[in-house]
Amino acid sequence: MIGLIGVFIILSFQFRSYLQPLAVLLAIPTGLIGVVWGHLLMGLDLSMPSLVGLATLTGIVVNDSVLLVSFIKEQRSGGLAMTDAVRLAARDRFRAVILTSLTTIVGLLPLLTETSTQAQFLIPLVASLAFGLLTATLLSLFLIPSCFVIFEELGWFRAGVKAAGKSAAETA
Repeated sequence: MIGLIGVFIILSFQFRSYLQPLAVLLAIPTGLIGVVWGHLLMGLDLSMPSLVGLATLTGIVVNDSVLLVSFIKEQRSGGLAMTDAVRLAARDRFRAVILTSLTTIVGLLPLLTETSTQAQFLIPLVASLAFGLLTATLLSLFLIPSCFVIFEELGWFRAGVKAAGKSAAETA
């Protein structure tokens, strides 16, 4: 919990917002879905190495989500409507996010399928990473843009956009 609060504070400083880090943090539980399903599919028990893999997965999910949020902000600052901004950002980042995740998952597969006694300790950790990354990647590509559109619909972004537009009009 302390780590999540720390991540929220750091992201709040980075984005200069409290809503955008919330969208990033909402993507973390999507990785937990994959961790649980992966352990069930492989017949593994959740153990301490599984939780270490989950903590590592959290960092990867946050990194992918930060890239997506920064692209949404970039498109939004270009004057696009929120729905257009999230659509373009998701489309532009889709290939990079998918390729990064797939190469990580494929790189973990040899260790995941290892049968030696030495590797048995690492298999729960790797299962957490591989299956969690798979679900987190796929779901966060939909969740984060959806959060931004919902926040916009609720009117939580409009005040900041109007203030930015007003200051741009005053300087011109």
